[in-house]
Amino acid sequence: QVQLVESGGGLVQAGGSLRLSCAASGNIFSINAMGWYRQAPGKQRELVAKITNGVITNYANSVKGRFTISRDGAKNTVYLQMNTLKPEDTGVYYCFLNHAVGSLNWGQGTQVTVSS
Repeated sequence: QVQLVESGGGLVQAGGSLRLSCAASGNIFSINAMGWYRQAPGKQRELVAKITNGVITNYANSVKGRFTISRDGAKNTVYLQMNTLKPEDTGVYYCFLNHAVGSLNWGQGTQVTVSS
């Protein structure tokens, strides 16, 4: 069993910053990628950022230059530093872990609300 525990969400004014954390525990042998999706009200879940093999990063075009993803391999933890937040960044942010064998785990989600 694998658990992903997210933290760091909250309410912030536009232009502010938040840092999300996602700590993975349990039966983790080899990680292919970790990252974050988000889902805004009435919209589909979208990929925000992911880090593959601990070094290769990918970002949604809408967050490039503002968000930074990083991973602490020793702690099986992934972080998302979000700067210059905009109201359109509002949503529930879900952490995911893609195992090397192909299975996928999700966190419970953390709410991020950016007020204008």
